[in-house]
Amino acid sequence: MQASSFPSRTGARTQVAIVGAGPAGLLLAQLLHRAGVATVVLEQRSQEHVLGRIRAGIIEQVTQDLLDEAGVGQRMHREGLVHHGIALAFAGRRHRLDLHALTGGRAVRVYGQTEITRDLMAAREAAGLPTVYEAAEVQLHGFDAPHPRVSWREGGQLRELACDFIAGCDGFHGISRASVPPRALAVFERLYPFGWLGLLADTPPVSDELIYSNHARGFALCSMRSPTRSRHYLQCSLADRVERWSDDDFWDELRRRLDPAAAEALVTGPSLEKGIAPLRSFVVEPMRFGRLFLAGDAAHIVPPTGAKGLNLAASDVRYLSRALIEHYAERSDAGLDAYSARCLRRVWKAERFSWHMTSLLHRFPDTDDFGHKLQEAELDYLVHSRAAATALAENYVGLPLED
Repeated sequence: MQASSFPSRTGARTQVAIVGAGPAGLLLAQLLHRAGVATVVLEQRSQEHVLGRIRAGIIEQVTQDLLDEAGVGQRMHREGLVHHGIALAFAGRRHRLDLHALTGGRAVRVYGQTEITRDLMAAREAAGLPTVYEAAEVQLHGFDAPHPRVSWREGGQLRELACDFIAGCDGFHGISRASVPPRALAVFERLYPFGWLGLLADTPPVSDELIYSNHARGFALCSMRSPTRSRHYLQCSLADRVERWSDDDFWDELRRRLDPAAAEALVTGPSLEKGIAPLRSFVVEPMRFGRLFLAGDAAHIVPPTGAKGLNLAASDVRYLSRALIEHYAERSDAGLDAYSARCLRRVWKAERFSWHMTSLLHRFPDTDDFGHKLQEAELDYLVHSRAAATALAENYVGLPLED
């Protein structure tokens, strides 16, 4: 789809060019639109491809509030599933952590990233705002000078867009971060020696809340997308191949890694989707380069164990949208100047939590029996200490935003 309101001629102009039509880019565009700031969104993939991405579905309260502020939260409230707790399973037993009680009434909501993207696309299309899909050969120009530009090929023709600022919301493999000279980037990365084999199926969830399982055979997670659609994960080798896993093999292995009650409640069925994803922690500093601002996966990646990826992108967008609105409404660059440092303080807290959850729940190849016993001791302390459980719950539901 290409919004009809975008002029096809070379030499067009907008205030903020947004590269990437995932949830981060579209949410930023929607927030700016509601404040009267003009944007054009460019996406190298088709609209169908973007909607075909199956990603995170645990939404923090901060992210829910931001979607409401953007005017796209109605379906989330109507169809999303509010979760007041999570379960940690280890040593053959399951233990519930009451997030609601531990955090003074806060909770998370299950609502798929694909559905958030769909809601944002619909809002942008209804407003007749310019979005270009299948923009080929996107290039960023002059973002270290006062007048940046973005160029791309569309239908074989070269297009160019002048702007005041560029928001790079195009993910880990996008052009935005790749356009920055490597010497300007400080890169921090940790690769984990395992992946997640995920399966999506139209089967009822094992439990009303997520189950995180630490097992001698490896980590497992029972999640859901709706009351009739489940999403499950198994820790697997990076050398593994999805073709080696039949649906029956997956269900059998998942059942082995669950506590007896969950294993008994497990309903199996044919997979709708199955794939293997590697796990990594990744951060680049800074997140601003002149008039280019990175947001979301373009700047940082977390392992999915802590359910922080989409929520971190949303908090980046919250800081960036307010900074850009402040620039145009108040002629102040204070928010823009503070953007990178403000985001990174939150990013590193989320990186720490996601690393901690990953280390706590997975079996690492080089961990001996002593290390496994320490894992179990920490989990046992966590579920029996209100102080330890509160620390985990506060991070899981989302730390407060910096004003």
